[in-house]
Amino acid sequence: MKKALKIIAIILGVIIVGFGILIWYFKSEISADTIAEYIHDHPENSSIYLTVNNQVLADKNSDRKMPLASSVKIIVAIEYAQQVADSIVNPNTMVDTNTINRYYIPNTDGGAQPEWIKSQIAQNKIADGKVSIEQIAKGMIDFSSNANTEYLIDLLTVDSLNKRIEKLGIQTHDSFYYFISALYVLKDNNIEQLEAMPMSTYQNKSLAFHLRKSINDTSLKISGADLPLEKQRIWSDRLIGSTTKDYASVMQKINSRIYFDSTTQHYLDHVLEGLMDNPANQKWLEHSGKKGGSTAFVLTENLYATRKDGEQIELSYFFNNLDIVDAIMMQSCINMFDLAMIRNKDGERDKLLEIINEK
Repeated sequence: MKKALKIIAIILGVIIVGFGILIWYFKSEISADTIAEYIHDHPENSSIYLTVNNQVLADKNSDRKMPLASSVKIIVAIEYAQQVADSIVNPNTMVDTNTINRYYIPNTDGGAQPEWIKSQIAQNKIADGKVSIEQIAKGMIDFSSNANTEYLIDLLTVDSLNKRIEKLGIQTHDSFYYFISALYVLKDNNIEQLEAMPMSTYQNKSLAFHLRKSINDTSLKISGADLPLEKQRIWSDRLIGSTTKDYASVMQKINSRIYFDSTTQHYLDHVLEGLMDNPANQKWLEHSGKKGGSTAFVLTENLYATRKDGEQIELSYFFNNLDIVDAIMMQSCINMFDLAMIRNKDGERDKLLEIINEK
């Protein structure tokens, strides 16, 4: 027994050292160029659309439909803001956190839900075990809470979300369904069954699990062993998809300040523009918001910004079929890439565009 424990300790030590070396390597290698170079070198996995003052500066595979992951929550945020403006939803309505937690699937969201709850407690946003719908919507964006998302999809309705896609003039977009509850479909079926399952059946099964969660069926549980990478790949590939051109167009609508009525814009800003809570950002930005998403294979990012000098930037870039090294590498430099694209300090954006647009 002692010998076995010693061997396990040695293996764990090697793994920890290996990850340490990998992290050190990433820190020494990553830069904004990393994403630009990947887009240039891997067109089969990449898509980007960038506009500055309504001029298209980057357009690579922008019509290619790709999985959105959590970027789809932007549409949920827009529908929330519109329903508040239309007096359908009251943002101050208090909801029991136990109701939200019915939709939580532990160990599948990178700790987003527990962190959101901690933040609400720290900010005294929870009263008598309840939190406002507005804070639920903000948590969906700021923490990418999946539980908050499923609650809001229920509240706003799938039908309204699909109609919102049409009203926004989005050309290519899959219909909404309970894609988070689809994790239970993975657990309940083997690889062969999942691969052969029609999308309509997959979505219906997801709905059935969602309904069980909504009535607090405590028998629903998932462990890491239930979600091997092969199954995660199927889930990732079946996520709601769209294109960078369409999502950049949504960023443009939000950034314009004229597409939505003033009340909708106000509530949308409050949910999407967490970046503007930072005093440092307030010094050089009039408005800015962003939302991305990821799976083991997908990375998506969408942002808009209006600088103090009046320049307006909208950017969407998506990746699919990433290997683990590339995924970790690019996750590490998203903020650098985004800042370079917005600031263009010392011509950073121009240099990145030279890499991206090089033939």
